[in-house]
Amino acid sequence: MTRNNLPIRRERGRQMLAIGLLLAGLLGGLLLTLRHQDGRNRRMSVRETGQSGQRSLSQKILVAHRGASAYAPEHTLAAYQLALDQGADYVEQDLQITRDGQLVCLHDETLERTTDVETIFPDRFREEGSQRRWYVADFTLDEIRQLDAGSWFHTDFTGTRVPTWQEAIDLVRGHAGLYPETKAPEAYGARGFSMERLVMEVLRRNRLDQPGADPATPVILQSFSRQSLQILRDELKCRLPLVFLLNSDPQGEWLQRDGLDRIAGFANGIGPAKRLIENDPALVSRAHEAGLTVTPYTFRSSSIGSYPSVRAEMERFLYTYGVDALFTDNPDQFPRR
Repeated sequence: MTRNNLPIRRERGRQMLAIGLLLAGLLGGLLLTLRHQDGRNRRMSVRETGQSGQRSLSQKILVAHRGASAYAPEHTLAAYQLALDQGADYVEQDLQITRDGQLVCLHDETLERTTDVETIFPDRFREEGSQRRWYVADFTLDEIRQLDAGSWFHTDFTGTRVPTWQEAIDLVRGHAGLYPETKAPEAYGARGFSMERLVMEVLRRNRLDQPGADPATPVILQSFSRQSLQILRDELKCRLPLVFLLNSDPQGEWLQRDGLDRIAGFANGIGPAKRLIENDPALVSRAHEAGLTVTPYTFRSSSIGSYPSVRAEMERFLYTYGVDALFTDNPDQFPRR
């Protein structure tokens, strides 16, 4: 699919809008009240409500993890564009905050792994034990724009810059959904920033802060921070779908039914590490019974374990385990049916 295939893109936009509205609806007060009584039947009725041009929750969703990051440097416009070209339904953006309060797309809180900051600003580090760290929040946007964010991946991408979130929105809008993550929100809170407010302000300026505001550009917000999601939902009255990311559950707090029911009080879905499902496939059905969608991470060709290919791995999670969506570095390998 190409960007010029606008009828198909518009149809995909309408389909993704349906998903966003369904996800948001799961958190409605009435549905929360009824969840324990008829959650399974309600979910089936949602799947069977087949209005023309709408995609049900039974159809699978492709989220491009940091863009098409197997083929281009993560969180660059090149990776986002390639994700669109490869048919992504949503493109993920991890968000960090610069010293002057601008949201930029970067996975790490620090710059040294994916930029040449050590060369451009050799003395601007913080020493942490034996390590030197160049924190995003110590640099202005203008300073970060001077950095090369592509050479670490391949010389073909020399000179690629760290994009602002606004630049990512401008590129993706109308062609796929946005799937931003609030990264380290508590750390930025200690520096005087409210990441949640900044995110909602940008969405509001772009008229994307309400479900269905732009049918071609649905928005789902995600975080590993329960507090961040609760701020979005309770304090900022965010009605967009929210996903709670989970890397582990050592205290058994979240992944059994009572924990999943608690998650449903502040989020619409979970984003578990894929091993959590591999070790406990029944997690998917428990989450669905609690009214939550399931979007595991991360599927990549460089880490397939015992599977013959990343496509085969994704196929098992989607069609055997029954997850609703997944994050992948390889959007072109997503097994649609």
